[in-house]
Amino acid sequence: MDTRFEILGSIEVRRDGVPVDVGHAMQQRVLAALLVDADRAVSLDALVDRVWGDVEPSHGRRRLYGYISRLRTVLAGDGTTIARERGGGYRLTADPSLVDAHRFRDLSDRARRAAGDEQAEALWREALGLWRGSAFAGVDTPWFNAQRQLLDGERLAAQLELVDVRLRRAQHDRMVSELVARAEAHPLDERVIGQLVLALCRCGRQAEALEEYERARRRLADELGVDPGAALRRLYGRILAGDPDLSGDPDPAAALVDAPSADEEAEDDSGAAVNPVTGRQLVPRLLPADLSLFVGRDAEVDEACRLLDGDGPGPLTLLVTGPAGVGKTAFAVRTGHRLASRFPDGQLHADLRGFGDEPADPFTVLGTFLRALGVRGGTVPAELTERIHLYRSLLAQRQVLVVLDNAAGSQQVRDLLPSGVRCAAVVTSRTTMAELGCRRLPLDVLDSPTGLALLREMLGPDRTDAEPDSARSIVETCGGLPLAVWVAGARLAARPYWPLANVARALADEERKLDELAVGHIAVRASLELTYQQMAAPTQHALRMLALLPGPDFAAWALAALLDVDLSEAEAVLDDLVEVHLVQAGSVGATGIRYQLHDLVRLFGRERADRAVRHRDRTAALTRLLAASLHLADLAADTLSVDFQGISQTELVSWRVSPADTGHLLADPLAWFTDERQFLIDVAEQALDRTEAAPAAGLATALTTLFQVGGHFDDWERLQNRALKAALSSGDRHSAAKLHRCLGELTTILDRYPEALNHFEQALLLAEGQGPTYRAGATAGLAYVHRLLGQYSSAVLHFEKAAELARQAGNVNCLVYATNGLGVIDLEQGRVEAAVERFTECLRASRVAGYRPGEAQALRCLGQSHRALGAYPAAADAYRQAVAISADLGDRLTATHAACWLGDVLVRQGEHRKGRRLLAQSLWTYREFGNLWGEAATLYALAEAQLASGRPALARGRAEAAIRLWRQIGSHTWLAVALDTLATAHTQAGDHPAATRARDEAAELRRA
Repeated sequence: MDTRFEILGSIEVRRDGVPVDVGHAMQQRVLAALLVDADRAVSLDALVDRVWGDVEPSHGRRRLYGYISRLRTVLAGDGTTIARERGGGYRLTADPSLVDAHRFRDLSDRARRAAGDEQAEALWREALGLWRGSAFAGVDTPWFNAQRQLLDGERLAAQLELVDVRLRRAQHDRMVSELVARAEAHPLDERVIGQLVLALCRCGRQAEALEEYERARRRLADELGVDPGAALRRLYGRILAGDPDLSGDPDPAAALVDAPSADEEAEDDSGAAVNPVTGRQLVPRLLPADLSLFVGRDAEVDEACRLLDGDGPGPLTLLVTGPAGVGKTAFAVRTGHRLASRFPDGQLHADLRGFGDEPADPFTVLGTFLRALGVRGGTVPAELTERIHLYRSLLAQRQVLVVLDNAAGSQQVRDLLPSGVRCAAVVTSRTTMAELGCRRLPLDVLDSPTGLALLREMLGPDRTDAEPDSARSIVETCGGLPLAVWVAGARLAARPYWPLANVARALADEERKLDELAVGHIAVRASLELTYQQMAAPTQHALRMLALLPGPDFAAWALAALLDVDLSEAEAVLDDLVEVHLVQAGSVGATGIRYQLHDLVRLFGRERADRAVRHRDRTAALTRLLAASLHLADLAADTLSVDFQGISQTELVSWRVSPADTGHLLADPLAWFTDERQFLIDVAEQALDRTEAAPAAGLATALTTLFQVGGHFDDWERLQNRALKAALSSGDRHSAAKLHRCLGELTTILDRYPEALNHFEQALLLAEGQGPTYRAGATAGLAYVHRLLGQYSSAVLHFEKAAELARQAGNVNCLVYATNGLGVIDLEQGRVEAAVERFTECLRASRVAGYRPGEAQALRCLGQSHRALGAYPAAADAYRQAVAISADLGDRLTATHAACWLGDVLVRQGEHRKGRRLLAQSLWTYREFGNLWGEAATLYALAEAQLASGRPALARGRAEAAIRLWRQIGSHTWLAVALDTLATAHTQAGDHPAATRARDEAAELRRA
C-alpha cells in the first residue's frame, strides 16, 4: 500500500490515492504535529503545546493518549508507527518522502544542486506542485502558525528560484501575469519587484518596467521609510541607460544581485510582517449549508469535480445549465462542499437573482466579496472598475472557489469570475451563455427511478411501494423536475393520510390548465398551484405578501409587518409555509432564522398578489414594512448611542413591532444589524423606488450609526446619496438636512474635508428656522472639520454655537462632543489645565447620561492631556479604558484612536518593543479603514519611537510619510508637529541644514 501524508494544505492522509479518515480535527492536529518531526521524538509537553497552545483543556494529556491510540489503529499495516519514548514523548516513524512537507524540502535541495536549468525547473515545479493551499489549513495555535509562516517563506523562496530559472531559459514572455500578481501580493519584496521589472524589460516593455520601479520606490518610502536596495537601483540604472546586454542577460542574478529576502524588507520596525491591503487574509466560507436530502446526481457531481480538477491553465469555470426547478442551486452547493477542501483560502457564494425582479448587480456583489475577503468598508472602492481590480488582485495568489448562482447571462458574471490561476468558479444559469469561455455541464430532469427515489426519501418506502403507479404518475407529471417533485412530496408528507392517487389526478388536471405556459415551468407551476389551493386563506395571503419583499432573504419580523400581526403569529405562518417547502428556512442568525423564497415561488406569489391584493392594501403592507425597519434601526442606533445628531426618526414611524418582540430582536443591536444590513438597504431602496422620500430618508439616516460602527462606508455613501437626491427632488428640507449632516460625518471619517464642509454647511442652510435640534449636530460637525484643518477661530466659534444649541435641544451627546472639541483646541494650543477641566466635565456628563462613546472620547483626550504633562502612567491608564469601551461597542476604528497613543506612551515609558508593536497594529488598522489622519498620526508616533531607539534614518522616513499625509489633508497644526520631529531626526543624523529647513517651515506654519 502507498500511503501519503499531506500537510501543505488541509491535513490529509491518502492510501493508494484514496482519502483515509484519520479522525476529527484535534486528532488530525496530533498527527500533523508528529509528521513535522517525522522520525524524531517529540516530548509530551511539546506535543500538548503544539496541539492546544495556551488553552490546554482539562485532562488534555489523557485525551492525547486516546488520540495516539486511535491514530495507531488507523495507520496500522502501512509501515508507519507511533512509538512511546522513554522520556514520555512520542516518535512517528515513516519514510520522510511520504510526507509532502519533507518531500518539498528534499526536492528544493535537489533543485538547487541541479546540473542544469531544465532539470532544476522540473524539480522546482514538482516541489511547488505539492502545495494545495496554506499549510495546516484551518489550524490555529501558536506553534502551527509559526510553522505555517516558516513553510510559507520556503514556498515563496522556491517560487522565486523557479522564476530565476525560467528567466534564464528566456520564458519571460510567459511570466508577466504571474509576476504582476506576486508583486501585488508581496509589494515590499525587492527580489519580487526586480524579477517583474526584468521580465517587463526583456519583453520590450521598458516604460512599464520603469513605472513598476517607481511604484515600488514610493511604496518602500511610504511604508518603511527606506530607498530601494543597491541591486534594484542598479537594475533601474541599466534600464535607463538602455544597456544592450540587459535584454539578453542569461542570468537574472547578474541583473539583480544582493536583493533582500522576502522577510528582510517585509518587516516593519515592530517586527510584525507588513500586511497587504486587507490587513489580514481572511478565509471566507460563504457557501450555504449543504442539503441533507439530495438524491441522485452522483455522476454529475463527480463529473463537475473532474472538470474543475483539470491540468490546464487556470482559473477554471464550470457553467451548470438547466431549466428552472431542475436543481441547479442544490447541485452547485453540493459540488461546492465537495470541492471545499481543495480551496483552502475560502469559498465565495452569491445568489445573482438573474431571473427575478431585482437582479444582483456586480458592483454590489463585489462589495460583499471584498468585505468577506477582509477589505474594510472605508477602503472598498467607490468605482466598479476599481472594485474589479482589487478583487482580482486579492484572488491572484489565493486558492478560492467562487459560486455564482442563478445568473442571467455572461454580462452579470464576467466581472465576478476570479483571475487567480489556482481559483475556480461554478456558475449556474437557465441560459447557455455561448459567449462565456468555460467548461459546461447541462443538468437534465431526473429519470423516473431517481424521481421515485426522491419521493420515497420524502414519504418513506411504505407509502410509495403501496401505490407504485400513483407514485410514478406524480414523478412523470412533474416532468422529472426536482422542485416540482419536492413541492408535491412536501404536501403529501404533511398529510400522511392522503392517498397518492388523489394527488396524481389533481396534478394531471392542473397541468392541463397550465398547458399554455412555457415548457419547463408547467410542472413546477402545477405543483405550486396544487399546494397553494390546498392552503388556508391566511397562509395564501402570507405567501402573496412575502412575494413583495425585496432582497434574497428575510426574518419573521418582516412578515409580521406585512401582515400587521405579532411576531409569534408570523413565525407560525412561516412554519406552515416551510412545512410545504414554499419557504426555505436558511441560516440561523444572531436573532433568529433567515428565510428564503425560490425565485419561481416568488414569481408565483407575485402573480397571485397581482390578482388578489388591492393596490392600497399592497401599499399599506409595504408602508408597515418600511415603518418597522425604521423603528428597529432607530432603536438599535439609539441603544448603541454612538452618534450625536440627536434627531429621532420616531415621528416617521407608523407601525412598530411590539415592545417585547423588539427587546428580543435588539438584545444585541450590532448582531441584529449584521444579519439585517442588506435587507434594510433593500427596504430603503424599494421605498425610494416608490417615491416615499421622507420615511426612506429616515431609514437611511437611522442606519448611520450602524454603518459607522460596522465600517460599511460604501453602503453608507451610496444609500444616503440616493436618498439625498430624492429628498431634494421632492422639496423635503428636513430629510435633506439630516442626510447632508450624516454625509458630512462620513466624508470627515474618510478625510475628504472639503466635501465634509460643504455637507455640513448645506445641512445648516436647509435647517434654518427648524430649531436647535436640526442645527446642533451639523454645527458641531462643521467645527470638528475646522479644528482638523487647524482653523481654530472658526472651530471655537462653531463648537460654542453647537454647545448652545445642544443645551437648548437637550442633546447631551452633542453637548459632550462640542465641549470635548473645545478642550482639544485648548490642548493643541498649550492650555492643558483648561483642557483637563473640559475633558473631566465631559467624562462626568457622559457617565451620567450613559453616553459610552463620549466617555471613551473624554478618556482618550484625558490621556492626551496626561501625555502632554509627561504623566505617562496616567495617560496609559486612560487610553486603556478608552480602548476597552470602544472595543466593547464594536467600534474598531475609535478603539484604534486610543490604541495608537497608548503605543506612543508605552514607548515613552521605555516599553519600546511593546509600544512599537501596538503602533504597527494601529497603522495596519488605519490603512484597512482608509483613515488618512489616523495613519499620519501613527506614522508620527512611529517616528518618535524610532528616535527614542536611536534610529534617525528610520525616524526620518516615518516623519516624512506623516508630513506627506498631513499636507494632503491640510492639517497645519499637526504638520508643524511632524516637521519638528523630522528636524530632530535630521539633527541626530548630522544633517543640520535639513533640520533648519524643517524647523523654519514649522515656525512659519505656527505664525500663519
